[in-house]
Amino acid sequence: MSRFWQHFISYDDKGSSPVSPSDPLPDEGDALDAYSQVVVKVAQALRPAVVNLRGSRRRDGSGSGILFTPDGFLLTNHHVVQGNRQVRVRLNDGHDVDGRVVGTDPWTDLAVVQAEGGALPYAALGDSSRLRVGQLVLAIGSPYGFDSTVTAGVISALGRTLRSITGHLVDNVIQTDAALNPGNSGGPLVNSKGEVIGINTAIILPAQGICFAIPINMARHILPQLMQHGRVVHGYLGLHGRTVPVARHLARQWDLKQSGVEVLAVEEGGPAEQAGILEGDVIVLLGDHPSESVDDLHKSLTQLPVGVPVTVTVLRGQRKLERFVIPAEYPHPAPQR
Repeated sequence: MSRFWQHFISYDDKGSSPVSPSDPLPDEGDALDAYSQVVVKVAQALRPAVVNLRGSRRRDGSGSGILFTPDGFLLTNHHVVQGNRQVRVRLNDGHDVDGRVVGTDPWTDLAVVQAEGGALPYAALGDSSRLRVGQLVLAIGSPYGFDSTVTAGVISALGRTLRSITGHLVDNVIQTDAALNPGNSGGPLVNSKGEVIGINTAIILPAQGICFAIPINMARHILPQLMQHGRVVHGYLGLHGRTVPVARHLARQWDLKQSGVEVLAVEEGGPAEQAGILEGDVIVLLGDHPSESVDDLHKSLTQLPVGVPVTVTVLRGQRKLERFVIPAEYPHPAPQR
């Protein structure tokens, strides 16, 4: 037991009174427990790479972003920069620079901006597929304009489906209890190694401790298209799903991976319904691409051509079935009123 905790729980010989305040206090190193040390180190490392973003119009609000290259490219939310081609970027040192909106994707609520300048501090992108419920995470952003605010919490749940501000349902979202407020949108959700594993995007009001982030692997899949073309062409199946394990005997029998995507809902008239895919089916292959997770399915749909038939392999009970599906281009979200 550290001297820090002994200071608070030790008693005198009679066992009747706490240690006197006149006893020497522990030094700062002892006072910082393992949890605090992680939070302090990660915050010190990541805060320089977190920026505040403001639109060019007076009515525009502000949000946050995370630099991921030294030449100024940063990730944020689509709804933070929506309707802007230029934004103002306030760096951690207080300097304001111009930012150019490189690309946006309303269907994942993600966007890329390039801030002017070079040799900027930047963060490493992690692997959101390795997240576990209960692990420590930090959120960094500019809630209500308070720059570089750090909050800590845990991963509360994985694989949630969230209706984003753009009106689109986003699958495989991270739920956390790290406190978020308006202005945190677009800022990073960070693991204990200081890696960005999500982009903070939404809160549930008036609930407390129910906040959501877009997994960083989803951003990785669409970054090349955003940076090269300014937009993403998404294949659309018209279903919602979650990652589930595949029974071992079925995986052995059919030579499959250990997980797949369970279909939770099928949209009426969509490609999945037309292909005969049903709720409860587990998608294990799309074309030749294994669908071990929702991320894998999204990645495949950004790589496969729209409008070209492709086989989809599903498990339905104990059977393995193949269907032909024709991915459509993702429909535009309904305008918000």
